[in-house]
Amino acid sequence: MEWLGFRFALQGFIALAVNHHGHTGSEPYRAEGFLCMWERASDFTAILDDPAWRNDLGAQIHEQAFVSGFSAGAYTALLLAGARVAFSQFEPDNPVKSPIQGPREFPNLADELPKLYEKPVFRASWDRRRSDFSDSRIRAALAIAPGRSVLGFSEDSLQAMKRPVQLIGGDEDTVAPPKQCCDWLVRHIPHCRSEVLSGGVGHYTFLPEGSKIGRSAAPELFFDQGGLNRTAIHNEVARKAVEFFSET
Repeated sequence: MEWLGFRFALQGFIALAVNHHGHTGSEPYRAEGFLCMWERASDFTAILDDPAWRNDLGAQIHEQAFVSGFSAGAYTALLLAGARVAFSQFEPDNPVKSPIQGPREFPNLADELPKLYEKPVFRASWDRRRSDFSDSRIRAALAIAPGRSVLGFSEDSLQAMKRPVQLIGGDEDTVAPPKQCCDWLVRHIPHCRSEVLSGGVGHYTFLPEGSKIGRSAAPELFFDQGGLNRTAIHNEVARKAVEFFSET
């Protein structure tokens, strides 16, 4: 999400980006990272608590913050704003049955759950999934292309959310269809608005521009329909984000 952080910084924000252990492209994937997504919210809180980056900047910094995220990051942003887990997407008891066994990066993810639950560290994380992971410093949350995992949030927790929420989806997103995910969230979060960008905006349009190597290695991530201008979409999302954060 460097493209978004860079544009935030240009507008005078301090942009902090988090790599979530086991659930980031910067290291090998781990099933634990994909299954226990609520731990991502604690990563963000740990970064806000860490004095090191404040010392490096050498300036007085406001304690209040905004949070934004894409896909699983959107799930994280909503947790930090007060959403709470009722069911994990891939647990057998989830009444909202997922049409897949795992995401693109970990297609057999659901099969990993039973054997991982036998491990004490994983079990401790799994058993706290319904805890409150909100952070009082968060003023507003931007959720870009929230996926089907949000359907596992407690409706009561969504209805109790007091922070403003902005949702942004893409009209051609088949991974996180806005009619399933964004529309459901809007119905349950009081201070929430949603916008679906048109013109062939897919799920991975919200990833960076692809390099020549990236386009060759993973064309499904870096090519958009009909010559869609990904940079223009990034500029539009950043503009909407800055306006939303500024007004809150």
